[in-house]
Amino acid sequence: MQAKDLVQLAEQFGSPLYVYDAAKIQSQYKRLTSAFSKVEKLRINYAMKALSNIAILQLLRECGSCLDAVSIQEVQLGLHAGYSPDQIFFTPNGVSLEEIEEVSSMGVQINIDNLSILEQFGTKHPSVPVCIRINPHVMAGGNANISVGHIDSKFGISVHQLPHLVRIVENTKMNIVGIHMHTGSDILDIEVFLYAAEILFDAARNFKNLEFLDFGSGFKVPYKKDDIETDIEELGRKLSKRFNAFCKEYGKDLTLIFEPGKFLVSEAGYFLAKVNVVKQTTSTVFAGIDSGFNHLIRPMFYGSQHHIENISHPKAKERFYSVVGYICETDTFANNRKIAEINEGDLLSFRNAGAYCFSMASNYNSRYKPAEVLWLNGEGHLIRSHETFEDLLRNQIPLPIVAAV
Repeated sequence: MQAKDLVQLAEQFGSPLYVYDAAKIQSQYKRLTSAFSKVEKLRINYAMKALSNIAILQLLRECGSCLDAVSIQEVQLGLHAGYSPDQIFFTPNGVSLEEIEEVSSMGVQINIDNLSILEQFGTKHPSVPVCIRINPHVMAGGNANISVGHIDSKFGISVHQLPHLVRIVENTKMNIVGIHMHTGSDILDIEVFLYAAEILFDAARNFKNLEFLDFGSGFKVPYKKDDIETDIEELGRKLSKRFNAFCKEYGKDLTLIFEPGKFLVSEAGYFLAKVNVVKQTTSTVFAGIDSGFNHLIRPMFYGSQHHIENISHPKAKERFYSVVGYICETDTFANNRKIAEINEGDLLSFRNAGAYCFSMASNYNSRYKPAEVLWLNGEGHLIRSHETFEDLLRNQIPLPIVAAV
């Protein structure tokens, strides 16, 4: 997308505004599937927690994607978007046995990541196909807040508990059809990921009727110029070769599954916000925008970086700014960042706003959530309306007024 397109969309739909480039999502999906074209059976389950707008789900379904859901509500959204139950994979954490049973009754593949629920479910439903999530105790990412495969993670069944896991399966006669791992986001070294894959292969040898192996995702995308990213093509060559060799050893062509979220949608997203005020203090120049961490919490939540551009005056001389929001507490998007000179009324564009941005938005300070637009075939399509005061009141029940005596 061009800066002029973003400016035009902000003029048409207002700000703040989320914009998603359909062509980038499609090209990322094709890039991933092409990297693993040597695998006989490949399945992509889009991790819909990254961005769950129904229009995005429909776009990815047209690409050939299936879904990875982490809540029963995400399962229901996937069904509403036109996916069949067998195209949805349920990978929750810490949910109740009742929720897992309800999702299973829909015909959706379930994934269990703790011994307690595994034993309870296997005892009650031994014939239902189940996938098991293993924690490989591998730190593959760079940010501890979004790495989920290390030894202190709440996710998965420890690989060191494999004997206990196998005993539960044998005692309940459960139907184990898949083994799963997920190391977390920002995979910096594919050799570490391949090491974790070997742990998954070793675990898989304990089960004789598998249909698939799910390697999760966490592929890193670039956040700035010359930034490091996961080499998907190299990973595709190396893991495909090793996976095919394992299938031959196992005696069966298994399905290789990935569940990318950020990789597919992050770079497709732009968050647009207008500058309300430029404020010079004794030490800092603040650019205060018409948004805050209620709309884009990632920088404040876990220090993520989003490249910021002044798309109103992109060629102006660069100056240093701290970009801040209008939330009534510390609300910082960037500290002392070089940006083309900013004037009040200018439009700023935040890059990499497709993943975990709108999906984490809230109504903090009773602010409205922004609209979402999909840029498709050279046109902007509104896929979520800007909220109104009526949306804030919905589901609230006022206290009955009692007349004073």
